[in-house]
Amino acid sequence: MTQNIDAILAAARHHCNETIRPEVERWNQHRQWPRHASDKAAALGLTGLYAPAEWGGQALPLGEGIRVYEELGKGDGAYAFALSMHNICTYAVCGFGTDALKNAWARDLTTGRKLANFSLTEPQSGSDAATMYTQARINGDGYWVISGAKAWVSLAGEADIYLTVVKTSDAPGHKDMAMIAIPKGAKGLSFGPRYDTPSYNFLPVGEMYLDNVMVPPENIILPIGKGLQGSLMAIDIARVSIAAGCCGLMEAALDMALSYTKNRRMFGAAALDLDGIQWMLGEVSTDLEASRLLYRAAANALGTLDGPLLAAHAKRFVPDAAVKAANICTQAMGGMGLLSSYGMDRLSRLAQMLRIVDGTTEVSRVVIGRALKKRAASLPDVEVPRGFGQT
Repeated sequence: MTQNIDAILAAARHHCNETIRPEVERWNQHRQWPRHASDKAAALGLTGLYAPAEWGGQALPLGEGIRVYEELGKGDGAYAFALSMHNICTYAVCGFGTDALKNAWARDLTTGRKLANFSLTEPQSGSDAATMYTQARINGDGYWVISGAKAWVSLAGEADIYLTVVKTSDAPGHKDMAMIAIPKGAKGLSFGPRYDTPSYNFLPVGEMYLDNVMVPPENIILPIGKGLQGSLMAIDIARVSIAAGCCGLMEAALDMALSYTKNRRMFGAAALDLDGIQWMLGEVSTDLEASRLLYRAAANALGTLDGPLLAAHAKRFVPDAAVKAANICTQAMGGMGLLSSYGMDRLSRLAQMLRIVDGTTEVSRVVIGRALKKRAASLPDVEVPRGFGQT
């Protein structure tokens, strides 16, 4: 049964206040994905946001569903990120999977009984997604046989199925890429040691190894030639989702700083009564409002010609604003902002992590720069005075 966006946002807010905020420190100490928490999120309808109702999803448009991660990001940005990737994969399975794959997996994913994740990056390529060595070949029985390695796989070993982008020939470029769903229990699939990360120890992130992994033909998500194009769309959704989560992080940092400075007495007044503190936190407040407008505009543009550029603007601006907000709010609290009990150190590290995942802010600058060059080419020429760089 679908729910309207107000009900879903209220559910996300409840999940943040009742589950994420009280438990996140314990999750990090135990260094284990909180499956009980994602089960609770599923019970609230947060694991099938974009999937159609016929498969048990909420059928929300991307522009509405992405707002959920702002609510979850108030509790923890890494947790919000993991659920956003699950929802993107669930959307892909329900929207592009074969009938056999949907019948086998769709309801388990929308109800959160099973978790999904996306696997694109390779150890040697990073942001250069077109440079890929993981290969899939069709054997005599029509099965895909896959070998290679993926890096920075979130929910590594925890997710139940991995939507994996592969090459299908030795030809350079991306025209032979496809996307295939690989179940966790597939023979030949293994995971390396978890990466040692400073701010989200509960989220398993690591490398995935494929040694002649065999999957049936119905596990194809995107056929040969569509793999990279579909992956870029998924990444655009992820980038806007990250921007939404960053807004939640900014609000959490701002609220902590406000709660502290309204009671901290200094120079005969509350710290928050001082102009300097008000100006610092006022700048964070303005950046938060601007960030919300930007990510929501980008979310509404996904799937249109303007989508990739607006996603790049959101991914470039908002995580940078989150890093700045965490630093300013820590500064406003003085020495106490450095104490782990207030959580500002965790927010600072999370903000830095969100600047990097699913395309660094520098990659977004490249996308924006290319768009500017196209725009410049459409404008009339302006004469440059002689001697100013003319040859």
